[in-house]
Amino acid sequence: MSLALEAVQVTKEYTAPSGDGAIMAVDGMEMALEHGEFVALVGPSGSGKTTMLAMLAGLLMPTAGAIRIAGQDLTMMKERERTAFRRREIGFTFQDNNLVPYLTAIENVEYMLRINSAYDRQGRERARELLVRLGLEDRLQSLPRQLSGGQQQRVAIARSLINQPTLVLADEPTASLDTERAFQVVETMAQLVHAEGRAAIMVTHDLRMVEYCDRVIQMVDGRLERVLTTREDITCLVNPALCERIPMALLGFAEDEALNVQYVEL
Repeated sequence: MSLALEAVQVTKEYTAPSGDGAIMAVDGMEMALEHGEFVALVGPSGSGKTTMLAMLAGLLMPTAGAIRIAGQDLTMMKERERTAFRRREIGFTFQDNNLVPYLTAIENVEYMLRINSAYDRQGRERARELLVRLGLEDRLQSLPRQLSGGQQQRVAIARSLINQPTLVLADEPTASLDTERAFQVVETMAQLVHAEGRAAIMVTHDLRMVEYCDRVIQMVDGRLERVLTTREDITCLVNPALCERIPMALLGFAEDEALNVQYVEL
């Protein structure tokens, strides 16, 4: 089976505001995701996470490198082709869930079907099924203002999965939630990604949330710094008190970005 995502030597360069020299926002970044894999992308502010996510989404073109989703290279597509491909193959969940305020929970999910000309009986059944699996069976007809923050984010997760995309991208999906709801949202997202065989990347500053991820990719200064692949290493990142400890600063995190966690095992 082909990889769900493959990024090869991806670089994004900007001209400095002064016009003298260049700013390397992302420098030779590489990653690959299998189907059914849930990965966290972490790093300090300014490390290039958001720029990388925008390029993976096809919203921003790299200066160099290749980005392949389901074997198709985004960088080789024309803008119209990229837009159509993005609608079919990429799902999005953001900190601000961007639900349409005058549509109910199920209508917000079904809206993505309408955009893709896939609003049929099968699609409507899938929308309901996703919301039920996310624990929203009794909130299908509720407007966003009638939902809690956690419930709104779960609607957004269902919306990101409704078209059965190859890749789901989540940008700080728990930043506006309290701890309990944040854990519920990420755990539910991980369960659905694994159950449906999607690939997903979650950008987060909250290292506690990576507990539910299969791997953790760290960026520093636009580059791939390290990849944590074992459950032991990921657990150490979530709860350093369980491990032999070294300063978080060596991983490129400030204490406030690590939620006052000061140590982590390499």
